[in-house]
Amino acid sequence: MAIVVHMRPSVTRRREYGANQARAFLNKVLPAAPDVPIQIAHIAGAGGYDDPSVDQALTVFVDAIANRNRRMARVYFDVSGVAGLGQWVEKANLIATLIRQLGVGRILYGSDGAGGSNPSPREAWAAFRRLSAVRCRISHDRE
Repeated sequence: MAIVVHMRPSVTRRREYGANQARAFLNKVLPAAPDVPIQIAHIAGAGGYDDPSVDQALTVFVDAIANRNRRMARVYFDVSGVAGLGQWVEKANLIATLIRQLGVGRILYGSDGAGGSNPSPREAWAAFRRLSAVRCRISHDRE
């Protein structure tokens, strides 16, 4: 059975999050389930793409994939809530670049529950299609 993980801790309680937490997940959690597909929700964030700590966490995974770390062999990322919430259009190039660095084959489409500030599934799909059409720079200078 696959495992779906919300890696980003509470945003409202301002819990620490970033590269250190992603490294702990890579080095301590993934070895406990080496043959299990792992789905990391919201491309390692909490929905939207307005939090710079998500980029810090993703850098750990991008580097692990680039270095062919076998712990990443069954790790996937869903894009639920990434496109369609917050200021995502301004960051579409960055998000598209990160998706390509993670590997398009590791990306799963998803939409969060409709209602409130969340887009409907139809709106979420349209936003994802807009994101997938973005041509991105090959080099990405993450800070």
